[in-house]
Amino acid sequence: MYRQGDVLIVPVTESAVPQDVRAAGPKNRRPRESMILALGESTGHAHALVATRDEGDFYPAPAESDPAFVFLPLGGKVVHEEHGTIPLPEGWFKVVRQREYEPRALRSFRVVAD
Repeated sequence: MYRQGDVLIVPVTESAVPQDVRAAGPKNRRPRESMILALGESTGHAHALVATRDEGDFYPAPAESDPAFVFLPLGGKVVHEEHGTIPLPEGWFKVVRQREYEPRALRSFRVVAD
């Protein structure tokens, strides 16, 4: 497992990726464009994934409370302006945003604002 701020990155097998996420396909991105895992609402900084040789796919979360998934055939690294860089090996990863309990909200939990 890897953690950077409010983002948890967990290695998984391809079979752990839900069928509806795989069916929706990866998000289109321009060459050399990093994959944004989470935007910092309070700082404006982003947790971004940079794939080795630009080889990788980002499968966005269907809903805010769901995990996203990433496939890195050659590995990559997670970068952020306020955190250290985290190298990632090749493979599939589940990306989970930290949540916090909010007793006064309609929904009991909300995604943490970094």
